[in-house]
Amino acid sequence: MHMLINGKFIDKSERIDIKNPADNKIIDTVPYGNRKDAKTAISAAKRTSKIAKEIPSRLISEHLYDIYGELSKNSKIFEKLITHDCGKPLKDSKEEVIRSKQTILLSAEESKRIYGETIPMDACIGGEEVMGFTTKIPLGVVGAITPYNYPLNLVIHKVAPAIAAKNTVVVKPSTKAPLAALKFAEIASTYLENGFLNVVTGSGSEVGDEIVKSDFVDKISFTGSIETGISISKRAGMKKLTLELGGNDPLLVLEDADIEKAVDAAVKGSYLNAGQVCIGVKRIILHKKIADEFTQKFVKATGKLIVGDPMSIRTDVGPLIDENAAITIEKIVNQSIDEGAELLYGGKRRGSFYTPTVLDNVDSKMDIVQEETFGPVSPLIHVNDIDEAIKVANDTKYGLQAGVFTNNINLALKAAKQIEAGSVIINKQSTYRADNMPFGGCKMSGMGKEGIKYAIEEMTRTKLFIVNPI
Repeated sequence: MHMLINGKFIDKSERIDIKNPADNKIIDTVPYGNRKDAKTAISAAKRTSKIAKEIPSRLISEHLYDIYGELSKNSKIFEKLITHDCGKPLKDSKEEVIRSKQTILLSAEESKRIYGETIPMDACIGGEEVMGFTTKIPLGVVGAITPYNYPLNLVIHKVAPAIAAKNTVVVKPSTKAPLAALKFAEIASTYLENGFLNVVTGSGSEVGDEIVKSDFVDKISFTGSIETGISISKRAGMKKLTLELGGNDPLLVLEDADIEKAVDAAVKGSYLNAGQVCIGVKRIILHKKIADEFTQKFVKATGKLIVGDPMSIRTDVGPLIDENAAITIEKIVNQSIDEGAELLYGGKRRGSFYTPTVLDNVDSKMDIVQEETFGPVSPLIHVNDIDEAIKVANDTKYGLQAGVFTNNINLALKAAKQIEAGSVIINKQSTYRADNMPFGGCKMSGMGKEGIKYAIEEMTRTKLFIVNPI
């Protein structure tokens, strides 16, 4: 596949091998873009931004509906592409494509609902004769830097709201899984002005760095690691930033919880996409009165998961993105066992595959709890009451999402108020995300919000008009 710059598909002699995580075989190659390519794409986006801001909202909405239609026609192509690209099980890739289409539809609808407001100027002295009102205007150029774990929907979560708000976009997808982004650009470009959407594949040190530092880029929307997010914030200057960073999301199961539902949620939340989800269940905090029952049922349910070929519709857990990622998980689990954790299930690696793993007797000070474990591992932590559960939940630098299982409304509200996270979800796992909801964390989990309406707010600026009658 080729890069898209100013409406043209660009090839280069130097290319990046894209490998299927399941068997490590090369499935495609993409251009190795450099700083010059990034500058060309940014310049094209800057020029087109002057045209984009004058396009009627009605036409922007129609373009997004057209792109939705093309994505719908090509759904099966994208399902297979995602699975080959990042190793996601086919049934989860199908779900990602469904969500991606929904994200575009929401953007098409929201593009016609970007409102300003009237200001009661007479609330202040000297404002009696003055009229004030605001309007929302596009920022200009949005730089979007995306990860490998949701290679289509996370791209669309940045691109579609940017287009809806009449911004142009330069995307740098992960070099580990860029194919879905490039294919999406191919179908979307048919309905957009040249330079409206640009996709440049290449390294973070060149392509990513140029996007972050360029004076022609007005906003950075980034999803990825804390370390890269901090680096971006230091280099971006006065740009607006949305940083969706790591998560270490807890699932609290209190003494009055519905255990069957909690187990089902914990399994879904812990092993979705082989644990490579920023809002995945990374810690399971159990009240001691139900810990034994939950653990027994959770281990049994984990053992029923099918690990294997991600192209099989029966597969529940596929490979990690590459063998190095699986080796990292292997080391973290072995270190935890050396520190006193008890292995109840799993703990085996085969190439880039790592079996779903349950660890009991985990101390909240262990690295596996303090740091984000981006793999299919479930540490179990026992607590005496809700106050201790909340304390353990908050005892980390992350604050993205949290899940709480309880049938007591008072305990649910207490947890929701006191847990330090962008979202607290009652009686569901932390992986729950509706694509229109405000999404984003606190502490080191990032800044700003995604979710179509909220992303558009982040991708526009408020301009005030004052009218003084003559």
